[in-house]
Amino acid sequence: MKHTFAAKLPVALRHRPDRRAVSAAMLGVPGAMALAGWPAASARADAPSVIVLNSGDASLSLIDQTTFKETGRLAVGKEPHHLYLTPDARTLIVANAVSNDLHLVDPQTGRINGRVRNIDDPYQLAFSPDQKWFVTAALRLDRVDLYTWDGKDKRRVKQIDLPKAPSHVWFTSDSRWVFVTLQDTNEVAAIDMQSQTVAWKHSVGPQPAGIILSPDGKHLFVGVMGADYVEVIDWKARRTVAKIRTGKGAHNFRGLGDQRRLLVSNRLENTISIVDMADLKVTGEFKVPGGPDCMEITADGKQLWVTSRFAGKVSVVDMDSRKVVQSIKVGRSPHGIYLHNRAPLL
Repeated sequence: MKHTFAAKLPVALRHRPDRRAVSAAMLGVPGAMALAGWPAASARADAPSVIVLNSGDASLSLIDQTTFKETGRLAVGKEPHHLYLTPDARTLIVANAVSNDLHLVDPQTGRINGRVRNIDDPYQLAFSPDQKWFVTAALRLDRVDLYTWDGKDKRRVKQIDLPKAPSHVWFTSDSRWVFVTLQDTNEVAAIDMQSQTVAWKHSVGPQPAGIILSPDGKHLFVGVMGADYVEVIDWKARRTVAKIRTGKGAHNFRGLGDQRRLLVSNRLENTISIVDMADLKVTGEFKVPGGPDCMEITADGKQLWVTSRFAGKVSVVDMDSRKVVQSIKVGRSPHGIYLHNRAPLL
């Protein structure tokens, strides 16, 4: 059955939802209203903005990038985990997994401009490079949902069962394939977007999480969260070609923006590793406390911002010294993060 969006969309180890209760009052607060005790105003329009999702508090934090201060905290849906910029770069989508909806945020100011309801368990999300598809991974529902995306009509056209626990997703540059990590079956699945079916699965290490494709399109890099390495797959040959030891709880990725180096967050090791995607080896490492998770790097490459998931903080790393220079208190279980003046994803 096709499903139409209900609102206009402008041009530990596991990711399991923690299921901690959020009060009915908080869930009923309009998206643009601040949480009690916090100012309702968004960040200054002329100030660099940082947006952090507090998955344990049903909120997002606004941080002034120049003062390193939290300037506001806004209510969103229950368990916001990941976020994604629309192809026109005008809207940041906040995916609320347990309340089954999306919030639409101005990526520059943090202002909440709308809400899309009835999106089932949007744990992870992505747009295809050709902008025709919007894909969500429903981790607790064990499926991936495909939505059309043509700038006018947004409809769910396919539900693909993918037991168990589909987690992170990544598209090929030609939009033909989308890859999905399956945390509870220790696999990577490849979905053929032409036939809208699962073409194959490949076994990897325990509890795969983050996934990313090298700029040349040859290798898939998979964070093996239940171990201490990144598994590298030649996906066209469907074979593992390397296991790069990084640290316990190898989890998520962020490119340095130079098309060569990849950052890996090791949540249990409390470190970030730098991996050379061509040589398939670790070239550097530095400490980030509190369970480092999602990462963003400034456009000039001088600062790395990291959500410290277990500490309820955001850590700012000076990339010259590779040391944490700021620690900013936010909400519970901070997860996704977005910088407006960020470096390219790879």
